[in-house]
Amino acid sequence: MNTLPLAAVRGQLDRCGPWLAPLGLRLLLAWEYFESGREKLQGQNWFAELQGAFPFPFDQLPASVNWQLATWFELVGAACLLFGLGTRFAAACLLVLTVVATYAVHWPMHWDSLGELAMGYAISDQGFGNFKLPALFMAMLLPLLLNGAGRLSVDAWVARYTPIRTETAE
Repeated sequence: MNTLPLAAVRGQLDRCGPWLAPLGLRLLLAWEYFESGREKLQGQNWFAELQGAFPFPFDQLPASVNWQLATWFELVGAACLLFGLGTRFAAACLLVLTVVATYAVHWPMHWDSLGELAMGYAISDQGFGNFKLPALFMAMLLPLLLNGAGRLSVDAWVARYTPIRTETAE
């Protein structure tokens, strides 16, 4: 029986990681944000009901503007993630959008203890918040923001074929 040593397996995983790990994050997040944006595009604006819950500066904008911003950031951001185009910028925008959504919609309105707060780490509408998915999305966006789209992306292709200019002192 021929088995690969642990170091060889680890080496293969290390070589696949820059290709597949960011791609998996991008595809899953692109799907989720596209679905959310499509629902907003085809649905009714319900942001007016919670306009006062938005943090500054979004509480200063009309609900219709916030609705359009959220819709188009989700749709365009999803497309950017899908192709790996402008990934860091898209991840930053979607991270801000998700923080605002968590603050305004998903965070528990009232909690007196960490135990009560932890009850909001769920996918539920039982009154304790439901910030589990937004928290997961934020954690998934961070590697894309910090490390980029990975090797299977338009960003990587552009970087490969764009010469890096260095300035020389004269």
